[in-house]
Parts: sequence; C-alpha cells; structure tokens
Amino acid sequence: MKLRYLVIVTAGVLSLQVGSASAQQVNGTLGSPSATMSIDGKQLPAPDLPFGGVIKDGALQSAPWWEPRVVPPRGAPNILLIMTDDSGYGVPSTFGGVIPTPALDRVAADGLRYTQMHSTALCSPTRAALITGRNHHSAGFGVISEQSTGYPGYNSIIGKDKATIGRILKDNGYATSWFGKDHNTPAFAASQAGPFDLWPTGMGFEYFYGFVGGDANQWQPNLFRNTTQIYPFEGKPGWNLITGMADDAIDYLNRMNQIQPDKPFFLHYVPGGVHAPHHPTKEWVDKIHAMHLFDDGWEKLRERIFANQKRLGVVPQDAQMAPWPSDLLKPWNQTTDEEKKLFIKQAEVFAAYVAYTDDSIGRVIQAVDDMGKLDNTLVIYINGDNGTSAEGGPLGTPNEVAFFNGLNKLPVDVQMKWYDVWGTEMTYNHMSAGWSWAFDTPFSWFKQIASHLGGVRQGMAISWPGHITDKGGIRNQFAHVIDVVPTILEVSGIPAPETVDGINQSPIEGTSFAYTFDAKNADAPTRHTTQYFEMMGDHAIYKDGWLLSTKVKRAPWDAFGPANPDPLNNVEWELYDLNTDYSQTKDLAAANPQKVEELKKVFYAEAQKYNVLPLDASVAARIVAPRPNITAGRTEFVYTTPMVGLPQGDSPGLLNASYTVTAEIEMPATGGDGMILTSGGRFGGYGFYILNGKPVWLWNLVDLKRQKWEGTDVLSPGKHTVVFDFKYDGLGAGTLAFNNFDGVGKGGTGTLSVDGKVVATQVMEHTLPMILQWDESFDIGSDTLTGVNDADYQPPFPLTAKLGKLTLNVNRPQLSDADKKRLEEAMLTKD
Repeated sequence: MKLRYLVIVTAGVLSLQVGSASAQQVNGTLGSPSATMSIDGKQLPAPDLPFGGVIKDGALQSAPWWEPRVVPPRGAPNILLIMTDDSGYGVPSTFGGVIPTPALDRVAADGLRYTQMHSTALCSPTRAALITGRNHHSAGFGVISEQSTGYPGYNSIIGKDKATIGRILKDNGYATSWFGKDHNTPAFAASQAGPFDLWPTGMGFEYFYGFVGGDANQWQPNLFRNTTQIYPFEGKPGWNLITGMADDAIDYLNRMNQIQPDKPFFLHYVPGGVHAPHHPTKEWVDKIHAMHLFDDGWEKLRERIFANQKRLGVVPQDAQMAPWPSDLLKPWNQTTDEEKKLFIKQAEVFAAYVAYTDDSIGRVIQAVDDMGKLDNTLVIYINGDNGTSAEGGPLGTPNEVAFFNGLNKLPVDVQMKWYDVWGTEMTYNHMSAGWSWAFDTPFSWFKQIASHLGGVRQGMAISWPGHITDKGGIRNQFAHVIDVVPTILEVSGIPAPETVDGINQSPIEGTSFAYTFDAKNADAPTRHTTQYFEMMGDHAIYKDGWLLSTKVKRAPWDAFGPANPDPLNNVEWELYDLNTDYSQTKDLAAANPQKVEELKKVFYAEAQKYNVLPLDASVAARIVAPRPNITAGRTEFVYTTPMVGLPQGDSPGLLNASYTVTAEIEMPATGGDGMILTSGGRFGGYGFYILNGKPVWLWNLVDLKRQKWEGTDVLSPGKHTVVFDFKYDGLGAGTLAFNNFDGVGKGGTGTLSVDGKVVATQVMEHTLPMILQWDESFDIGSDTLTGVNDADYQPPFPLTAKLGKLTLNVNRPQLSDADKKRLEEAMLTKD
C-alpha cells in the first residue's frame, strides 16, 4: 500500500499530512537536518515518513532528505511531577500541618490547592495508577509488588496495553526522567538478570536515579543509575539520599538545558521521604526539636492542625472530627513519662524528615526557576502516596523490619536503647500510630485503609505560573491519582495513543482536571463522579458525593492473623454524604438502606470492570506467596565467583525451610577472613563468614538478638569444606494457603561443621517468618551496604580466602494429605 502525504506551507511553518492521519506540524525546512515535527500521537513510536529526497545513480545528482526530529506540540509545558511517600493530609503546613513545607507552600501560593485528591491507600498501587492513568488493579497493582499474587489485578505487572506517561511523552519528544522510589518493578524482576522492560528505563523514562522496592535506608541505599547499582555514599560520612537525589536531579536538569534547551522535560520526582525508615540529617532534627511541636501530645496536635485547616480554608468551616479512638490508641494523658519522651522523639524525627524532604524538593523547583523555565513548567506536587503510615504500631519501632516479621509492639524500655540514635544509620525507625492518626487530620484511619479518608485523601498543589492565574486558589473537586495522566496529556496537547509497539492500548480511566485551572471553573461541578477503592479486602465506592465504606476490621499493624475469608460479603457497611460531611464522621447507613444497596451494586460492577476480583483480605501471608522469580522451582544453587547485589525477591530464600550451605574454600598461608555469603543487613538477615580465621554462621533476628555458631579452631592453610546445616521444625509457608500462620517462624536446629566434623550445634527457638531486610541484597565474597553484625566486622569485609564453590540446598516442607485435611477443617471451623 502506498502512503500519501501532503506538505502544507503556512506562515513559514510546514504541515505534513500522511495518508488519512491528521495534520502534523513541521518546523523548519522539511528534509533538512534542523527540521522538527510534532506527531498525531495515535501510533507510538510514530511511523517513519516516506523518503522525500531524490535518489539518482550518483550522489551529486541526488538530493538528501532527513526525517524530522519529533518534538511536542508548540507551547507544551515542562512537567515536574512530584509525590512524597506515606504522608497524610494533615502533615504539611500547606494543608494546616505544623511541619514547615515551604516548597509545597510555594507551589500552592503560585497556583492552586486541591482538597479532594485521592490515592489508593498503598504505595505501589498509587504509583502504578499515577503513571498509567488507570486504576491500580487495571495496572496489575492491587497491592505492593512484594505481595503480588497470580491474578491479573494483583500480579504487579503493568501490561503492555497500558503505556506509562513516561513512554507517551518520550515518544512525543520529551526528555523523560525518574528520580527516587521505583515501586513498580516486580520484586521478581529486580535483579541484574532482568528483564528490564518493567524498570523505569523500560517504561519510557530515559534516565533513572533511585531505588527499586518499597523503602530504602537513606544513609546507605540500594541505589541504581538506570539499571546499574551505584554506591555514591562510599567514603562520604553523612551522605543522605534525600540530598543526593536532589543534587542528581538538578545536575540532570542543567545538563539537559545546556545540551538542548528547547526540549521540554518531564521529571518524575518521588523521594523515599517520608516512608520509614525516617532518616533525616541531624541539622533538620535539631531545627524541629527547637520548635517543640509535639510536647503536648497527639490529641492537642490534632486540634491545632484542625484549627489551621479551617483558617486556611482547606476544610469547610462546618467540618467535624471524629472522637479520638481511645479503644485503639492510648490517649496522651494515659501515657507514661518514658513513653512521652520516646514518642516525642519519634515525631520530631518524622517531622524533620518531612521538612528535609520538602526542602530538597524546593531546591529542584528553584533550579527550574534559575534556568528561567518555571513560567512554562507545570508543577504537580502531591503530598503522599497514601495516608500516614501506622505500621509502626501503637508504640513505634526502632526497626521497621521487625514489623514485617510480626514484632510490632516492642516494649518502650527496649526501644529506649535506641533513643539517642533514633533516625541515624543505626535504626530503621518508625513512629507511634498515635501520631499517624493526628497527621491524617481531619480524617480517621491511615495508610492501608482504603475505606476511610485518612488512608486515601492527599493534599495536592499545582502551579503553572504562565497559565494558572488564580494564584492561591482552592479547588474542591473530587480527583484521583488516575486523573494526573489525562491532565498532563490535555495541557501538553498530546493524545493518548491508540497503539504502542503495535499493541492496542486500553482506555485511560482517569478524568482530566485541567478544567479546574481556569478561575471561572473554581466551583465547577466535579467531572470525576465515580471511583472505587480497595486494599487488602477493605473497600469503598464513591459516587456523586456519596461514599459507601466497609467498616474497618483490622488495624494496619494487625497483619499476622487469619484474614477475613469472605471480604466481599462478610463486612459491615457505613454510608457517608461527603457533600455535607467532609471528614466522613456521620454514618447514614441505617437511615438509607436503599442507597446502601444501590452503591453496593455499583462497587461490584466496578470491581468486575477493573480486575478487583478476587478480593483477598490477607496481608502478611501474601509477602511469602509463591511468585515466578528466577529461583522458583529450584532447590540447589551453585556459585563459583564473588557476586553482590542480588535482591531479596530474586535470591534463594531460606526462611521457613531446612537448608544446607556448603562452602569450599582455600585458606592462604597467612590466614584469611571475610564474608562468604550474606543476605540482609543490620536490621535482619544472616551471614556466613570467617572471623579471625574461624568459621561463623550468624542469624540477625531484626536487631533484637543475634544467634551465632562459631568454630573453635582457626582454619589451617589449605582447602576446607565448611557446612552450615539447618533442620526446620515447622510445616512451612504452605499453611498460609489455609489462612493459618502456624507453619512459619518456627524454630529448628543449626549445625556448623568443618571438613565433616561438627564444631557447633544450637537450637533456634524461633526464626524470621516473613522477610529479611528487603532493601539489602544477597552477596557472595563481600558485604554491601550494612553488615549483619557490627561487632564482628564492617562492610565490605572481602573474603581473603579463595572461594572454590558455594552450594545452597533448600528443602521446603511439603504438607501431607493429612496436614491439608486438618488445616482445611480448621479453616472451615473458623469460618
């Protein structure tokens, strides 16, 4: 088939029409090296144009012709898309909080504040929705990637029919980049074996600087530039990712501006702040401590925030707050002096992390201003990807990894051992849920809870100085993170593609809120009228101002018991009219049974439409669910050379199993030390190493206890076979399929032997049931990031002996037919 094309010359601008496609704008002389062209965007990448030159037998008789470079439509803005982590509506000063956030204040003062922006209640799902414009289940992210299961709405795989905003803008001529947290690469595809198609660079972001996974130690992060692991903190005491990331983003922007100043940029800036661990610098901790923001406790804090919100107009004057949940969280006047001291420290470190993160964001915004590009830069700054996290539990914790292993109520006297180093590299800290409830003011509940606004209501500010003239305005229209992509496409003049790489694209599911930029539409009716919410069985449906919500059955820290077996039907319903009840305080379900039934049907229809089914209320159980990682189905792993950086999701798992680790080494004549094998780090993991010439196996039980097996004699020069064998006493993770945790975290017996001779045997009463420190890696021959036992060594602790072969044999318990029958009967009895 021959393509027809037509070149149209108007006012020095050439337009090119190919076939039946709409007119495409060409700038410059068509065919010249300097010509550029915007495309209709329906097909990505854009099809090649037919050669427009002349070809004869000789070059001197011919005319060359160059394909125009693709550029965005004229006037398309730069885009700075910012989102912080685990931060509720009442955290920033912009929305009434007591923590100073001048960068967010600046965006709001130059533009608009939105009082009804919504997330999904959890990290990965919100981020998938944000970059695809589709609901989180549509994008495969019904839960975080570390909890993925084998259903379309939950497999943590963004389908090829859902091109990200990065890919769309890149193919339309933008420079695209991603800085910070990438929680949308499947945990089972995060190793250096790839595949890399679901890393940022494979999803349309040409440059990536950040970490892969749910959280990261900000002092020693598991950090990547594109797909290569980097260690910029080595030899730099006090280095912190929040600063390092802003530095790299500013450097990137300046490079792009110098190389090609007329090329618009799309920069996706998503720091790990303020997800646990809360790791601000001492400078910011000192600043916040001097302000004494939290000395009066969480209830007084809540009252101050609420008063500020009414003063600022970001909640209605007639809004109410629900009573303090005394049955869930201890009132401040019932806490002991020691508890008060610890809790205030926790909040100050969190607040310092908020202020520090916002300050670094402000530096990036200022860099755009310094380049003279802020007037045509659309800045979207969303405070939080969900409500404030309560995963520290009622008491907080010095080690978040302990929470993910079911240890979420560490006594205060135990936690006080870390008081002086709270927030430093010696902690993986989180705060009391009492603060989390206050930081979600005026709403109730927190992160993970999709049915209540404390889990899903985010503050958002948007500026576009050359275009939004209603500076300081407030917008109350309902919006959801899926609305960001269609908004960006509308303001840039770029349509959603019909096909990408030959694959038909599913429809964008969000609704542009660009109409709210116009001052005359300040009070225009909401265009996004229906939205479902669901997270780990907890769910709700919004329609035309009404919100039908399930009653919360599980606090976020109660993640390790049996799950609701029928989360679709075994629920209690609450009904709220958000048109008159902004903060979701007046349950109208009893008085409006017909509305309840009507909205239940709407939820079910939305659930069927967007891959929400099957509903699953399990939390921790899904952390150890089987996934198609590169270790699946294998029981033996052999390594012959040093290797570092293999992430937890792609490395051999030893939890809830029997295993044998065999190291064949050759000791030098001068003796040898160093790491043979380690996985995890300071806050949870294991190490197999030689210390002072003696073999050691050590389990770090979330920094609360370390259990060590150590040889009695120094290894002589020459070849040795060192073996650690562990016999697990439990039934294994298979019991979780029956809503039963009895098979995990059980004890066992470990035996260390050298050349066939037993040198140490110990019983472990309990093992870690769920995870090691997940931002650390599986390393052979040395130890990256943090070590499992600071008292024995400091990383990298390279192995000075010669490694011949390292073999891991893993024997996972298999449930017998009798076991299955018993567990099934027990599950039915509980139901």
